Amino acid sequence: MEELSSYLNDHLAGSVSALELVERLVDTFEGKPLARFFGDLRQEIEADQQILKELIARLGEKESAVRKAGAWVAEKLSRPKIPLSDSAEGTAGLFLALEGLALGIQGKESLWRALEVAAQTVPPLRSLNYAELKSRAVDQHGRVEAKRLEIAREVFN
Repeated sequence: MEELSSYLNDHLAGSVSALELVERLVDTFEGKPLARFFGDLRQEIEADQQILKELIARLGEKESAVRKAGAWVAEKLSRPKIPLSDSAEGTAGLFLALEGLALGIQGKESLWRALEVAAQTVPPLRSLNYAELKSRAVDQHGRVEAKRLEIAREVFN
């Protein structure tokens, strides 16, 4: 169970980092269509994060405060590499932020697939609707990837 707890805590930490970044994106693009885009994404990531927290508790394990704090710090340290603004100069930062989110969402889809397989032998994992979770991750990735490619045209032209 230790490996499973560690795996879930790694993904929980990833969600902490993603939410910090998404919150920053919502603030940066306040009053613009991108703020709504990122606000909707934030709600979905929060829902997925809650599922991870519940799974950790159901397994009788604890959330790793160290991992969550590390993810929070890592997001803060990434800010110089991912400068955000709603000006043309911030477009490259937006592209990098979207790319990071797209990769994280692909990891989340992999998480749900792995847990679905593990649920065959780990009863506390059986209560989730993995088809719905995987579908939501695929949908999230599609939306973020479409936006990333739209921004890529601006960044690289």
